[in-house]
This record gives sequence, structure tokens and C-alpha cells, in this order.
Amino acid sequence: MLVISSREFREKQAEYMDRADNGEQIIVQRGKNKAYAITPVTDDDLYFTPAMLNRIKQSIEQVRDGKEITVKTNNELKDFLDSL
Repeated sequence: MLVISSREFREKQAEYMDRADNGEQIIVQRGKNKAYAITPVTDDDLYFTPAMLNRIKQSIEQVRDGKEITVKTNNELKDFLDSL
């Protein structure tokens, strides 16, 4: 783990991002009581991945085709969840 100042990070951003890309844990210290971790974002971190967007599109199509399920009571919800 490497701890650097915010000033040092500003001066060498590309270097520290490259090091984070290579698996090194980078902590940027800001003042005495604040610190931030530099972590690369992966496809697993992104909610709207192509697969998720495809699932949303399929769900919209199911609603348009009248294939949705309406749940109005707690018992209906329980029955629906039990059927999954």
C-alpha cells in the first residue's frame, strides 16, 4: 500500500493510476483526517453493463406484451416469491 499526498497525486496522476491498474493499492491523504483510495473501475462495478441493459430491455418488452405480474397484497407477494 502506498500513501501519498493530494499534491503528489495531482502532480503525477497518470503514474498513480497506472500503478492502481497494476494492482497496487494507492491511498491519497488529504489533510489530517481525510483519505481516498484510488481503485480502477471494472465492468463488475458498473451497474449498467450491456447484460443489465439487455435485461432491462427484455423486461420492458414483457410489460408491453402484457406478461407482467401484478402483486397487490402481502400474501400475493409471498406466493409469487415462493413460485420462483
